[in-house]
This record gives sequence, structure tokens and C-alpha cells, in this order.
Amino acid sequence: MTTTINKWFALTIVLTAPLLYVIDIFIINITIPTIQQSLNATDSEMQLVISSYLLGSASFLIIGGRAGDYLGRKNVFYWGMFLFTITSAICGLCQTASQLIISRFFQGVSSAFMVTQSIVFIQVLFVDTKERAKAIGWYGITLSIAAIIGQILGGFLAETHYLIEGWRLIFFINIPVGFISLWAIKKYLVETNKTMNIKFDYLGAVLLTIALGGIIYGITEGREREWPIWSLVLIITSIALFFTFLSHQKNRLKIKKDPFIDLNLFKQKEFNLGLLTVLFHFMLHTAYLLMAAVYLQKGLSLSALQCGIYFIPHALLFMSSSILSSKLLVRYGTLVLQFGLLVILISFVLQLVFLDTQNNPLLSISLIGLYGLGNGMVLPFLLNIVLNSVSTNDAGTASGIFSTVQQTASALGISIIGGVFYSSVETNSSPLEYMESLHSGLLAGILCLILAFIMIYFLPNSLRQSKPS
Repeated sequence: MTTTINKWFALTIVLTAPLLYVIDIFIINITIPTIQQSLNATDSEMQLVISSYLLGSASFLIIGGRAGDYLGRKNVFYWGMFLFTITSAICGLCQTASQLIISRFFQGVSSAFMVTQSIVFIQVLFVDTKERAKAIGWYGITLSIAAIIGQILGGFLAETHYLIEGWRLIFFINIPVGFISLWAIKKYLVETNKTMNIKFDYLGAVLLTIALGGIIYGITEGREREWPIWSLVLIITSIALFFTFLSHQKNRLKIKKDPFIDLNLFKQKEFNLGLLTVLFHFMLHTAYLLMAAVYLQKGLSLSALQCGIYFIPHALLFMSSSILSSKLLVRYGTLVLQFGLLVILISFVLQLVFLDTQNNPLLSISLIGLYGLGNGMVLPFLLNIVLNSVSTNDAGTASGIFSTVQQTASALGISIIGGVFYSSVETNSSPLEYMESLHSGLLAGILCLILAFIMIYFLPNSLRQSKPS
């Protein structure tokens, strides 16, 4: 194994994890209508195809980070990438929606192990503050590039029909990239120091996974089946399990054992407000991307490729505004995020007023792009407001909690706001019904926007610059 390597080349290897992870979020949003038709799936099953991936990731982000401490970052990164590649192949082979939902869950689990290591590798590779800031900047740019690739590639592959159905290629495309990355990880990355005194809280991980999964499945499938008794019982039971999880975490702290989540952080008001902002914003963000893609394809009869092209300005404006906002954040603090939320609100209101059953490409692209412009001022900096009041020693744990809340919020957004959108449409609904459903989803998104704005309003205006932990 090579023991010395150019750290910027190592960064390109490390960034394959967030690249693949984000691509698999955006690429499936564009192909949802195609997959639904191919597998003869219900709307709720397609919501679960998205949310199960996010749930699997959310449930194992913290334990994935702990695994790297205990087993070595390179080792966990390698096996996380390996399992992500294998589960991607399994997703592409699925014959039913149920198989795809289960496979996507385990694909999400594997992503949690590789993505957490990529973040820590940046800290290990770049000790100098300025270099680390530049490396983190490339991390953010990678996320934007992944979004663009996912949207375009999803549309292109969905319409590719040769030996196999095109949508299966959105998963198979991960295989060559994954194996090239595995070769590079094995050959070039250097193992980090291991911390042998860390003990996993397996029970905490299981309780949280079952609780979150039960709530999301109960809401998603319950709405589809008009709220049968079992769905309500499942939701109530899952909430009870969540409180059991909290009690279990408190007990582990009392007996001085490592908890799955350190609840002491939740005693800080600013930390809680920051997490609530993350919750509401990611609920509306993930749900909006799904609703817009379905509306464009089923409501306006656009092809998957055309739909992907409609999102290119959104991704480019997101990248541009995030770069500009990073320079303004230190001077204007949370005002930058508030202005971004205002831009998103304007985009949603204009969509409520002007989007109809007629396809006006310039109008649709502009309003979706306006959303990307506003979102670029908010989404990349949510971690800043969460960590703003957290000490350096707690930054790692707080980052794990942030990522867990982020992924859980995305899954809940698909289930709740996506449920509002799907509640008034069926497989053969008219363009008018899809437009009305989009309006209902946008109104739910506006409610989340208002709540996020309120949370940010009560936060301190000044934000410290991110510092290495």
C-alpha cells in the first residue's frame, strides 16, 4: 500500500462517496414515474422507495461514524463503498416495488458508512485551516455537481431501452464507479488511527431505526389505504418506541456508557432551534423536488429527459448563490438564510399563481430556478447554525445528529408533504388534478418555510466561521 499520496488526489477519491450518494437521491426523483409504471407500483410504494433510502442512511449515520473510529476510517470506507455498489446492483435487479423498497433501505445503510468516513478523511487530510476550508468547498461543489448529474442522467437513462429497461441503469451505473473507487481506496488511501475504547449502542440504534421506520411507513402506507387501524397503532407504537429510545439514552449517560446520541446537546436552546430549522427545511426541500418532477412528467406530459433538463438552471443557480452566500455569511449571519427563505417563498407563491396545465417552458424553468437560487442561500449553511453554539469537542457528535435529522426530515417530507400531494391524484389523473395537487403540496411547503423562518429569527444573527474540530 502506498503510504504517501498527494492529498488533493486523495480528496478526489474521498469525494466519490458523497457524489454517488447524492446522485442516487436526485436520479430517482426524475425516474419515479417510469419505475412506477414498470413495477406497477402504488404512489405510497414510490414514496417508500425514496424515503427508505433516506431512512436507512439516517438510522446509521452516527453508528457509521463510530465504526470508523473503532475499525479504522479506510476500512469502513472501503466496505461501505463495497456494500453500496452491491446493493445498487440488487436495486437494479428488483422485480417488485417491495423488493426495491427493501433494497433501497440497505443501500441507504451502506451509504451512511461511506459518507461519514469521507467527511472525517477531509479533516485528517487537511490540517491547515485554509486548505481545509477549500477542501470543504470542493465537498459542497461535489454535491451540486452530483445534483446536476443525477437530474440529467436520470432523465437520459429512463428513456434508454436496449437490452434492459432504462430505469435499471440508474442503479447499475454505480457498479463501475464503485469498483474503480474501491481500487483507488485500497491502493492510495492510508488508514487512520483507531480508537479501541468505543462501545456501540446497538439497542439504541435498533430502537431509533424501528421507531423512525414505523412512523414513516405508517404515515405513507396509512394514507394510501385511508388510515386503517393497524396504521394508527403502528404510528402510536413507534412514537412510544421513540420515547423508549430517549429513556434508554438517558440511562446510558447515567451509567457512563456511550449513548447512540448524546442528549446533553439538546439542553442548548440554539442547538434545538437549529435542528428544527433543518427539520422543516429538508421536509419541504426533498418533497418539492419529488412533486415538481411528478408534476412536470405526469401533469405536463414531459419526458424524463426533458424534466431533467428543466432542473439544470436550478442546480446551477443553487451552486452560484451558495458560493456568493458563503462570502456574505460571516458579515450578515442568519440574515442570509432569512433572505434565502424569502426567495423560496416568492418562488412558491409565483408557482401557485402562474403554473397551470399549459406547458410554458421558460416560466417553469425560471420558477424552479428561482427556488434553486434561494435554496443555495440556505441549505449549505444549515450546519453552521446547528454548530454555532456547540463546543469544538462536541462538534463531531453534533454533526452526526445534524445528518441524522437531515435524512429523517427528508424521509418525513416525502411521507407527509408528498402524501398531501398524492392524496388527490391517482394513476390516471388529469393535468388539472396534478396542478391542484402541486398547489396543495406548495401550501404545505410554505407552512414549513414559515416555521423555518421563525426558528432562524430566534437564533443569534452572528455566525462564527467553521473551524476544524
